[in-house]
Amino acid sequence: MTAMEWKKRMPVGTDDFKRLREECYFVDKTRFIRDLLDNHGDVTLITRPRRFGKSMAMSMLSYFFKLENAQENRRLFDETEIERLGERYMQEQGQWPVVMLSLKSIKPLKYSSMVAQTAIAMHNVYAQYRYLVTEHFLQGDDYEAYQDILYERAGEDQLQASLGNLLRYLQAYHGKQVILLLDEYDTPIQAGWSAKESYYEEAISFMRTFLTEALKGNTALKFGVLTGVLRVAKESIFSALNNLEVSTVVKGKYADIFGFTQEEVEGMARELGYESKLGELKEWYDGYSFSGKEIYNPWSVVNYFANHCELDIFWLNTSGNEIIAHMMQYASHEDEENVEALLRGETLHVSVDEGVIYRDIYENSDELYTMLLTTGYLKAIRTYWEAGDVSCDVAIPNQEVQTVYRKEIKKRYTKRIGRGRLALVLRALLDGKAQEFAEGLGKYLEQIASFHDTAERESFYHGFVLGIMAWLMPKYHVVSNRESGYGRFDLGIFPKEKGIPGIVMEFKVAETEDGLEQAAKEAAAQIAEKHYLAEFEAQGVENVWKYGIAFCGKKICLLQG
Repeated sequence: MTAMEWKKRMPVGTDDFKRLREECYFVDKTRFIRDLLDNHGDVTLITRPRRFGKSMAMSMLSYFFKLENAQENRRLFDETEIERLGERYMQEQGQWPVVMLSLKSIKPLKYSSMVAQTAIAMHNVYAQYRYLVTEHFLQGDDYEAYQDILYERAGEDQLQASLGNLLRYLQAYHGKQVILLLDEYDTPIQAGWSAKESYYEEAISFMRTFLTEALKGNTALKFGVLTGVLRVAKESIFSALNNLEVSTVVKGKYADIFGFTQEEVEGMARELGYESKLGELKEWYDGYSFSGKEIYNPWSVVNYFANHCELDIFWLNTSGNEIIAHMMQYASHEDEENVEALLRGETLHVSVDEGVIYRDIYENSDELYTMLLTTGYLKAIRTYWEAGDVSCDVAIPNQEVQTVYRKEIKKRYTKRIGRGRLALVLRALLDGKAQEFAEGLGKYLEQIASFHDTAERESFYHGFVLGIMAWLMPKYHVVSNRESGYGRFDLGIFPKEKGIPGIVMEFKVAETEDGLEQAAKEAAAQIAEKHYLAEFEAQGVENVWKYGIAFCGKKICLLQG
């Protein structure tokens, strides 16, 4: 491997800043250090979706500030933005005791295991500072308390006090206040909420004391930075903290630190020789908005480049889709309509309260959509502030995220109809067997829909067919409401391999069954009149099956153009 090839190796799965600088392609986010030094509160909480670079940012802070190996760590910041900003900032490098703790692996099925795993995490942290006992600095009760954590024999009360105590021990030893970096603080809470036998209340109670001991009134603390996916409701866990500064996806500082900006992605593509792929990158992995700043999903971008620009669903395969799965499981009639609207590229206007109360998520639609926004399944297009209330126009961020909605719709349908039968229906569609496809789709509609669902609702039929088409991924690119020619087709299916036919569909709703055939003719004619094949031609798809489909209640008429 040449030096250039080594430099361009993508940091897939790398959360360690030292390894990133020494081995991988580097996108410089060291300005975060400046922003933090200039503006930090006593305690800063930053919430972003998973895999958006929170752990890497915390690792960078640790290497910059910590006393240990200060001279060796100094070189990690050579020729970086923070170095170019001058001595005012670099004089802070290697000057402070730092405690870094990650809770992202603590997600057991029961509360007792959560406590045990937290004990292991604290053992690992305490083990980094054994000199507090080996040099006989700690005496008496403090010595015993340290040993209890170190050898995992502490009771629950001792464990809850352990993080705060460690800060005090280190300040006393070094004569300097301590910086606390706590990564993914909310993982144990989310695990407690989602467990089959929920221990949410117990997890909240434990974490409230654990954090309060470290963060409230602790004179050993210089400042603390916490990261997570959600801001757990203030009254539940942060009620004792009046020194908390919060940065979320909707408002707050550090908007361009977590994720890649447009300029950063363009720079990567240019240096890696993939500038021709920028349009594809934007469609699939861009679309997030943090405090109004356009952001790409960094995990997906890095994996896309690492896989030689082969499109795939990267982020959703790592983050889990429990939220959408639960949403579809407990979806109200209105929620189903909203998902269908989102899949058509429309926006929803929702109230937002980023202090999430988990137990209200499926009882209050505002809480649910707030959680979808915070966790990266929706984006805020516009934010409104009125008398302290916040609301947003939200939409699905990009093509990658849209696939998870389709997959969950697919699961809902296939619970009622066997996979084998659906495969036959889709095979008829792909082979251009219009009558066979129409018969299968009609039988499918009879079993899935109620007359209440289908009453004069083109959106239902659109969402119904779009959900079925999820089975065609990833071999096909399924697109809804795309501009092409002189209008927008309802549904387009683009093959990823050359020589395979594409499919374009136009839907109509007839007021009566007698009007079905005429409506289907109009739909088929519209495909030609609006030149919907323009986008297929642009993508080099030479053969396209054209379907005009009309619906009325549970009846269907399909004509092939």
